Amino acid sequence: MGKEFQQIEWDALVEDECRRLVRAAVLEDLDRGQDWTTLCLTPMDAVGRAAIVARQAGVIAGLPAVQIVIDELDRRMNFSAFLTDGVAVQPGTKLGTIDGPARSLLTAERLILNLLGRLSGIATQTRRFVEAVAGTKARIYDTRKTTPGWRRLEKYGVRQGGGCNHRTGLFDAILIKDNHLALGAERNAGGERASFAPVQAVRMARQFVAENFPAGDPRREMIVEVEVDSLVQLQQVLLERPDIVLLDNMSSEELRRAVQMRDSTAPNVELEASGGVTLSSVRDIAQTGVDRISSGALTHSAVGLDVGLDWES
Repeated sequence: MGKEFQQIEWDALVEDECRRLVRAAVLEDLDRGQDWTTLCLTPMDAVGRAAIVARQAGVIAGLPAVQIVIDELDRRMNFSAFLTDGVAVQPGTKLGTIDGPARSLLTAERLILNLLGRLSGIATQTRRFVEAVAGTKARIYDTRKTTPGWRRLEKYGVRQGGGCNHRTGLFDAILIKDNHLALGAERNAGGERASFAPVQAVRMARQFVAENFPAGDPRREMIVEVEVDSLVQLQQVLLERPDIVLLDNMSSEELRRAVQMRDSTAPNVELEASGGVTLSSVRDIAQTGVDRISSGALTHSAVGLDVGLDWES
């Protein structure tokens, strides 16, 4: 295994992102007003305890977000988690309990369930993909096809499902794609724009990194990845030894030939299959021998896990 992208765990950056989202969600729900339904029906001094319960089978992610919601709404509430993120659960499993002022509990309910449901849905979807390729060398990766503002959280959900994170953003890797190749070249004498060849783009990227980041700067070791859409391009680009080559929308037979070509030419270069990857096709793709499989479906097509709040007292 060669260089790797940053892998997202629950850290200060993820917590900051979560806190910003929670604050925006509170404003969205209350609009600087009040939960009038709760205020007119629930006594001010009422207290209670409720359990967070999984309504369906899945993988849990986002439990640390519950405490952030409490911090933002009412710190008199107390949350006790019964398990940790990344755990697979069955319907009826209690994830934890919250006790405190009943009005605050009712106001926080939907925000807590939305966060847990979204992130657990991503973790559950990812776990299905990971299990589908079990026994092969392929690792499952996410993409940047995430909900705006939710990227680190959604990538955290992928990690809790057993998947791997591709680059977090444009800032942490060089990924040369088809539009970079099409638009990056200077116009020729006739005014026409000639596309870069992938091999030329990799060479330029390596030169750029060497000239702009001194020895000791972590950015000097940033991943250089390039997208190709044909075996001819792959054969050429392997000579420049990029860290990763993204094989775009290739058939299983093309992927097998790509692996053979890589093994004989540049065995240290990793191959990533991408484009149209689904749960039904991912096993066949993995069996071709590629190292990585990336799919936007982990995040953009994940269905939220059904999680509920049941009053206990």
